Amino acid sequence: MSEKSFSTIIWINQSPAEVYNAINRPQAWWSDSITGNPDKLNGEWNYNFGDNHITKLKTIELTQDQKIVWLVLENHFKNGRDQSEWVGNKITFEISKEGDKTKLVFTQFGLVPSYACYKDCEWGWTGFVGKSLYSLIATGTGQLTWYL
Repeated sequence: MSEKSFSTIIWINQSPAEVYNAINRPQAWWSDSITGNPDKLNGEWNYNFGDNHITKLKTIELTQDQKIVWLVLENHFKNGRDQSEWVGNKITFEISKEGDKTKLVFTQFGLVPSYACYKDCEWGWTGFVGKSLYSLIATGTGQLTWYL
């Protein structure tokens, strides 16, 4: 039996276009230290959370107002035992209109409970997607320091 990848869902009043546009600005909800082109198809870009977590990603799918997929090319955790965790993972954002709400399903395919980082990553993604990204979509301002 394979392990289940991490996933979380948010429901929001804004349109799929507003959700899509906000996701494509991870500098406003995930890290203001992002460099490169996350909003360009096949764009490679870098995320870092200080020196604790450094990742190189590639945007491999952009379906307007419906889906965004990032591929993790490289990964480094400052205190990680296995630096290959995350490498090859796909991070997806699936957007759909359901009734008068927009549904966003976030999944990191490959982020599984056996990863040493799983609990920290689960906590991080829940906050960055459920608090910071949600805030960016709803109010126009992300909460990059929600964890303080």
